[in-house]
Parts: sequence; C-alpha cells; structure tokens
Amino acid sequence: MQDRVDQIIEANGAQESALLAVLMDIQSEYNYLPRPALERVSEKLGVSMSRISYMATFFTAFSLEERGRHITTVCMGTACHVRGAPRLVEELERVLEIKAGETTADKQFSLETVNCVGACALGPLIIVDGEYQGNMTSPKVSRLITKLRKED
Repeated sequence: MQDRVDQIIEANGAQESALLAVLMDIQSEYNYLPRPALERVSEKLGVSMSRISYMATFFTAFSLEERGRHITTVCMGTACHVRGAPRLVEELERVLEIKAGETTADKQFSLETVNCVGACALGPLIIVDGEYQGNMTSPKVSRLITKLRKED
C-alpha cells in the first residue's frame, strides 16, 4: 500500500496544498481512506493527522470505513421517497442481507442512502458505482444485483 500511496502523492505534486487531491485519489483507489495511507500522507506531506482527519470527516465523499467493491446508493429525496425509494432500500437490504450503511461480508457491496442527488425526474433512483439507474423497481434492483454478482 505504501508504494501506491507514494505514487499518488508524487502524481499530485507532493505538497501540502495537494492534500485534498491526494485524499480523493486514495479514496478512488481503495474505496475508502485506510488509516495506514493517511499516516503515510501525514509523513510525506508534513500535515498533521488531526488536519487530515478533519478533511476526511468534513467531506461526505470520503469514508474512513472499508466499503465494498460496488457502492450502491439509494436517493431518499422527497421525489424518490414518494415514488418508492424506501421499497428499494428494503429490497436491497433483503437481497444483500445487510442494512443501509453496511457492507457485505465478502466486501462486494456497500449500501448507502443519501438525502437527494438532484435527479428528481429519474426517481426513484439508485446509483451503482457512479452510474445513475432511474425509474427503479424492486424487481429491477434484484436483477441488477444478480447481474453484478455474475460479473464478479
């Protein structure tokens, strides 16, 4: 991990001003911010762990907990909610055998909810690995998860 983190730091200029970009690249690489990676960033950039922790917890795009290979996010905004988003969460919890905010034991799926993604016309929607899946239904969700499992 240390070598890859060093590469990310060097690619971003190895300066304190690159901290946010470095954290974003580490998040992209590992799907979360591993503690050893943050310690290496602190050492290489000369930034305190408290400042790194502040940034890592301030921005909701970052996760300090290990997440699954497939990040599945359900929009719970008003438009999605009234169109059935709670049923999508229930179906995902059933199919994945986890609750919202958790990751499957095999580290393949993480289930998250967000208040709104601003795509109300597509509701209810889920975002899987950054791709918006609009007008979702419980059967569509089940088929999508089955397809992703087969691809893995």
